[in-house]
Amino acid sequence: MPHFIVEYSGNLHDRLDFQALFKDLHEYVVSTGAFPLGGVRSRAIRCDDFRVADGREDFALLNLTLKIGHGRDMALKQAVAEQVFKILCDWMQPITDESYVQISFEMTELDPVLKFNKNNIHPLFAGK
Repeated sequence: MPHFIVEYSGNLHDRLDFQALFKDLHEYVVSTGAFPLGGVRSRAIRCDDFRVADGREDFALLNLTLKIGHGRDMALKQAVAEQVFKILCDWMQPITDESYVQISFEMTELDPVLKFNKNNIHPLFAGK
């Protein structure tokens, strides 16, 4: 953990550089000291079937979900959520300056009893 999942309308595809966004998001969450580098992962999912508002073809959407493990206090979660949304909006600024886009973000805390994972990458970053 954490997982960044971006869902975006296909009409944005050629205008987005996800590696730049993912680099900024990874560096930020790791810098908080609350998230280990070996657990951070990101992915983007293109949605070709979508509708925004009244269906105009030039309207677009982008949603970022951040899934985190249980156990961090509310002050930290709020600060992280606010900064992640700022990073996202700053990254989208060149597009929102010229186009209509709905941008949304949600942080989800996973239940520790119902979350399972296996990660052999963590040991590579132990001690860093």
